[in-house]
Amino acid sequence: MKRTLIATTLLLTAFASSAMTLTSTDIQEGSRMADTYAFNGFGCSGDNVSPQLSWQDAPEGTKSFAITAYDPDAPTGSGWWHWVATDIPASVNSLKQGASGHDFTGKQQHNDYGSVGFGGVCPPKGDGMHRYQFTVWAMPSEKLDIPQGASNALIGFMLRANALDKATLTATYVNE
Repeated sequence: MKRTLIATTLLLTAFASSAMTLTSTDIQEGSRMADTYAFNGFGCSGDNVSPQLSWQDAPEGTKSFAITAYDPDAPTGSGWWHWVATDIPASVNSLKQGASGHDFTGKQQHNDYGSVGFGGVCPPKGDGMHRYQFTVWAMPSEKLDIPQGASNALIGFMLRANALDKATLTATYVNE
């Protein structure tokens, strides 16, 4: 019994330590994001710069990554997609600050502002604190199989249905 317990503990420890993680030098879990990452428009006057992101411990079989930035608190009934990027090569494990603006390796989709790439945070004035979920998805194929012009909801569904693993970093923002 004692050996079984030790073996189970070692197995669980090994599994837990290999879980995929997402970190950033620009944003921290549960903390308010700087105006640098806020949208410039829709009542916000930020710099609209995508934050630096790094990930590690992707599962075996990962052939590409996807990144999403999503506000589940947006007053739309369906949230707000700030960034949807797919087909990032498996050899990439970080994006520098502002990567969405230039030299992006992968395919960026339309955000819910209607433009391609990162659309900064920007909750409606007086709507309180919103959460922004930055998620990196480990994918089993080099390209996500989605139709041309797919909605962000469909892309989100396909990511959830096919991902080998994911890691999320949630930051906040208030538009005062």
